[in-house]
Amino acid sequence: MGDDSTDAVRDRLALALDVDDIVAGLRLARELRPWFGVAKVGLELYSAAGPDVMGPLFELGYDVFVDLKLHDIPNQVGRASRVLGALGASYVTLHAAGGVDMLRAGVGGLAEGAGNAGLPPPVAVAVTVLTSDGDAPPHIVPKRLQLAMEGGCGGVVCAAADVPEVHQYAPAMLKVVPGIRAAGGDAHDQARPSTAADALAAGADLLVVGRAVTAAPDPATAAADLVDGLGERAAP
Repeated sequence: MGDDSTDAVRDRLALALDVDDIVAGLRLARELRPWFGVAKVGLELYSAAGPDVMGPLFELGYDVFVDLKLHDIPNQVGRASRVLGALGASYVTLHAAGGVDMLRAGVGGLAEGAGNAGLPPPVAVAVTVLTSDGDAPPHIVPKRLQLAMEGGCGGVVCAAADVPEVHQYAPAMLKVVPGIRAAGGDAHDQARPSTAADALAAGADLLVVGRAVTAAPDPATAAADLVDGLGERAAP
């Protein structure tokens, strides 16, 4: 869809489709496809549309990030993950606060579901601390990172400020940073937001962008402005 630098940026940007209607979500996905390679389906859209939203996103060329932050007893998380693993998602979130046994159950369920469907397993991404939580004590992220590692997860969700620490202890883990905003833009309910450039400079692998673009008067222009100049930073 573009030159190598454009593709490098697109592959590292996830569009948060945080809407309660599949039609609205797919409209945004079509409009913003030139700037995003991953579509994030969170709790709101999944509650409204369920897995039916995933097929149209695949047809648009997106990788799909199912962001449900699974957090329950290991048996339930394992069974739910088995269902999600068969849907073709590239990434699925589990909350690290659920503990090692729960994370292992989730990782195993994703692999089993994907294997049964003849698909590669999604990357299990452990949520460390929500970016809306500005009061989490400093020891929480390292502790939850350790849980994610022991649980077999392939990535973590963390604030941009935590990425260097994650890289120090788990350099191979996918580092997903949400709460991305435009420079000088509204932080909304994010206590620890970051610009796209700052998150990439910190070492983030995948940036999740939502209201900075989707709530803008002109989402396409906001997306273009957000990614302008990121080509060199996003190159491997």
